[in-house]
Amino acid sequence: MKIGVIGFQGDVEEHLDMFTKISREQNRELSPISVRRKEDLKDVSGIVIPGGESTTIYKLTKEYEIYDEVKRLVLENDVPFMGTCAGLILSSADTSDDRVIGMGLLDVKINRNAYGRQAQSFIKDIDIDGLGKYTAVFIRAPIIKDPGSCRVMAYDRGNPVMVRSGRRIGLTFHPELTHDLRIHEYFLNIVEGGGSVSSGSYEIKVGVS
Repeated sequence: MKIGVIGFQGDVEEHLDMFTKISREQNRELSPISVRRKEDLKDVSGIVIPGGESTTIYKLTKEYEIYDEVKRLVLENDVPFMGTCAGLILSSADTSDDRVIGMGLLDVKINRNAYGRQAQSFIKDIDIDGLGKYTAVFIRAPIIKDPGSCRVMAYDRGNPVMVRSGRRIGLTFHPELTHDLRIHEYFLNIVEGGGSVSSGSYEIKVGVS
């Protein structure tokens, strides 16, 4: 099972590490790769766009012809997709920012950096449908202004922070910045045709205030 993480900028290695840990600890046949060329997307079973700087990721995916290929694979071939923070912005139907045109993979309207600057980053427990309590890391997080046709899986202060539509999920927070594997497991189960996830312990990798 080949999982492609768009690898130009942001929390690329952190996502790769999460998938590698799952592969090692659970003895799952899993090959996570960093995608920097269109050819890297050949035969992927799932695609992840990580958190980072959405304008930078947008420009580079367009320049290297990855943007349209991701759209084609997800919309036409139904390849499972996960977007975290900046990845959610890129995958949205409406980014509310002319500098970043959303792929329309998730029918959501976004307000970029709505939580403020880096100094306004925070860690908070949220309840995720099907997973339970989860300690989420929010860094310059966007807000989902309208979830559209997506199913909301978690809220923070009345705002959706995790959504799902079919085999696609989007999060405003950073699951790759914890040691809690459940969201990455959840995504892999979607790739394999399911969606349930085992429970597990967690530990925060980073400290934000």
